[in-house]
Amino acid sequence: MHKFYARKSLKGKSLFSATVLAGVSVLFWAFSSSSDRLPAGDADNGKLFLPDGFQAVVVVDSVGKGRHIAVNDNGDIYMKLRGVTPEGGSVALRDTNGDGKADIIRHFGDYKDPQSYGTAMRIHNGYLYYSTATTVYRNKLVKGQLVPNSKTEVVLTDDYPSKPYRVEHVAKPVTFDDKGFMYVPFGAPGDVCQVESRKPGSPGKMPCEELDWHGGVWKFDANKLNQVQKDGVRYATGIRSIVAMDWNKQDGNLFALQHGRDSFTRIWPDLYSPWQSAVLPSEEFFKVTEGMDGGWPYYYYDQIQGKKVLNPEYGGDGKKEGKASEVAKPIIGFPGHWAPNDLVFYTGNQFPERYKNGAFIAFHGSTIRAPYPQSGYFVCFVPFKNGLPSGPWEVFADGFAQLETIVSTADAHARPVGLSIGPDGSLYVSESVRGKIWRIMYKGDKKKFGARQLAAMEKRKLTSNNIRMPDEIKDNLQKDNLQAGAKLYNTYCGPCHLNDGNGDGNRFPPLVASEWVSGNSRKLIEVVLKGLSGPITVKGKPYSGVMPAHDFLNDEDAAQILTYIRMGFKNNASAISAAEVKSVRSSLTGK
Repeated sequence: MHKFYARKSLKGKSLFSATVLAGVSVLFWAFSSSSDRLPAGDADNGKLFLPDGFQAVVVVDSVGKGRHIAVNDNGDIYMKLRGVTPEGGSVALRDTNGDGKADIIRHFGDYKDPQSYGTAMRIHNGYLYYSTATTVYRNKLVKGQLVPNSKTEVVLTDDYPSKPYRVEHVAKPVTFDDKGFMYVPFGAPGDVCQVESRKPGSPGKMPCEELDWHGGVWKFDANKLNQVQKDGVRYATGIRSIVAMDWNKQDGNLFALQHGRDSFTRIWPDLYSPWQSAVLPSEEFFKVTEGMDGGWPYYYYDQIQGKKVLNPEYGGDGKKEGKASEVAKPIIGFPGHWAPNDLVFYTGNQFPERYKNGAFIAFHGSTIRAPYPQSGYFVCFVPFKNGLPSGPWEVFADGFAQLETIVSTADAHARPVGLSIGPDGSLYVSESVRGKIWRIMYKGDKKKFGARQLAAMEKRKLTSNNIRMPDEIKDNLQKDNLQAGAKLYNTYCGPCHLNDGNGDGNRFPPLVASEWVSGNSRKLIEVVLKGLSGPITVKGKPYSGVMPAHDFLNDEDAAQILTYIRMGFKNNASAISAAEVKSVRSSLTGK
């Protein structure tokens, strides 16, 4: 028998050798560590800061203004673009040699949509789902084929033109449960359901009828085509605007992050300082259960106080709670205006065990935090257990903006926007400035991963200007102007209004908490340039002194003084620029 086996093996040597080699390859693949099969990270990790043991490789550097991404089970990457280019509104990428870099890049997408702001890219049941601001599309994926050549199907269209009001937050992210349903948010028409949207002092509508069709999440049949909103069922309400959303397969629930309202200090300067307007309200992370009410537009979450409070449009003052106990609280309240734009739960096996089933969140970054540094612009991680956070949120990937202090959003080199988990457990991150994509991999010893490997990222959470809580005084980027304004004020205004701004209580009115100071900025500039005489009333008390014209002040000096008194002395009003002073001076003099 032994000889027979030998003779047979000689006759079939080629086949036998091939079979053995194939088996050895399979065994090697099965028993070698995952890090042995991963491509090398870039020497600088694509300029990202990551926990120890993680590496990043830039898959592609620039393919257009990128949005959300999805990675197929063979490693192909699909990214939605911000607009529809002549080549198409989406990009497909493939790495053919395993070095982590895309060497095949194809644009595709034959749809035409004037509202082409991309807000979704997901793979579900063999289909590639993606969206513009108004429409959810899908294409059938063919195994081994990079670019789908199937007919583009319309799954859902937002019939918002039929609504009685202009809709602003029309993003269409999508996610799916395991029962055949698709979840799509319909964003709020405005900021906070005011009678006159974004008008200072305008009250909120009561009730807010816009909640009938917006400010919530609707559930649809994932396989039905050509649906409109009325074909779905309202699943949750009271959530202003959602871009980041994912179904937690372990927990069996929907999770989403709300973009909070804007413009506290511009609309309610007597209630909110520029600092409060920069850090509030919270970006709320919700566990979205059926029938949930997140509280918008009546309430917002204050992460500093750790509670929900009434919006000022509905009688709030930053502290009143009203019936806040009747609406859902977030599972985490992140700082204001960070713009959470994608959420994925980690289901891979490549990363250390502590990441399993946890949540990765891409914060696109703020635009309206002035006069404080813009904030966000990083990827966060939240550990989860039993469907809820099991520890504080962490900084996972930072350095996208490549700036220590982000004064203007336009200065940021990159803004993370999309997340996806690859078949090998790598985390892919896309950004919106150039369409850059990173692949983040773990190369260390998973058994030894712990606090030491996270220490540097924890330090970034406490020290990085784009993440930490800004100091109200030190981090005000206009503080130098305020200091110059204080010196000028004490020289030209202090003798009458006193250095503390309280006036003499007789001839010279107070500037502290004054309606003349925090009110119309043009009127205040005119008072400085033209002077003022005759009886006036300030804070309910009459004054009849004469203020001489200070038109001898140049535009910059006048602006510094006015900014100093408007942003101080309990006025909490916006700054005044030299250009504004110049414009008013020109209108007064005709020059």
